[in-house]
Amino acid sequence: MGKPKFSRKKYETPSHPWQEDRIKAENELIKKYGLKNKREIWKAKTVLKNYRGQARELMAKIRGGDPQTKKESDQLLMHLNKMNILPPTSNLDDVLALDTESILSRRLQTLTYLKGLANTPHQARQLISHGHISIGTRKVTVPGYMVTKDEEGEIGYIADSPLNDVMHPARPHTDFKTVPVKKELKEPEKPKEEKEPKEKVEEVKPEAVKEPTKTEEKKTVEKTSAKPQKTEPVNEPMKEEPEKTEDEKTKEEKSKGKDKSEDTKGGGE
Repeated sequence: MGKPKFSRKKYETPSHPWQEDRIKAENELIKKYGLKNKREIWKAKTVLKNYRGQARELMAKIRGGDPQTKKESDQLLMHLNKMNILPPTSNLDDVLALDTESILSRRLQTLTYLKGLANTPHQARQLISHGHISIGTRKVTVPGYMVTKDEEGEIGYIADSPLNDVMHPARPHTDFKTVPVKKELKEPEKPKEEKEPKEKVEEVKPEAVKEPTKTEEKKTVEKTSAKPQKTEPVNEPMKEEPEKTEDEKTKEEKSKGKDKSEDTKGGGE
C-alpha cells in the first residue's frame, strides 16, 4: 500500500533510458505543447495505454455476445466522446488508432493557447499557474487538467484578473492567430468500388506496318542482284568547222596541183 502521505506514481517510465528515436520525439512534443518535462508526456502515454488495453480486452470478449461487455464498451466510447477525444460515431477500432497527441491536445494549457488567451503555449502555462485562467466561475491552476467537451467553451480569464483589460501588455492582440496544434486528420480513402471510373480516352493507334511476304522479299533480292543494263551512247551533234579564209583555200589548191603533177610524172616513168 505504501505511505498515505505519498501518492502512487501515476505514470510508467520507458523501458530503456537511452533510445535516440524516442528522445527526439519527446523533445519535439515538449517544444510543441510547452511542457515542463518528460514526465507529462509519460503521464499522457500511460492514460492512452489504459484506454487501448481496455479496448483490446473488450474486443476479445465482445464476440461471445455478453451484454456486460457491450455495456462496458459503450461506456468507454461515451467517456472518450465526453472528453472530445473521439467523435460519437466511433468504435473500439478507433480507440486503438489513438496516439499521444490526442491526449495532449485536451490539456487546459493547450486549449488556452488555441482559444487565443495567450501568445505561446509557455505563456498559457504561466497564466494558468498564476491563477489567471478559469473554467466558468472556477479557477483552475493545473496546466495538465483534462478539459471535457462541455467545459471547452467556458475557458476564459478569471473575473478579477488584470488581463481582462484589452490594453494589458501581456494580453494577445486582436489580430493574433494561433497555430493549430492538433494533427490534421487525413480524409479516409474511398474503396476501389466506390471510385468513379474515369472516362477512357480513345487513343489513335498508328497503322501497323505490314511485313513483306516471302515472295516480295525474293523479288527485291532479284532486282538488287540483277546486273545493270547498258545504256546506249547518245549521238552528240557534230561540231561545225570554222570557215576557211581565201589564202588558206589558194594554198590547198596549189598543194593539190603539185600532188597531181607528181602523180603524172611517176606514171610516165
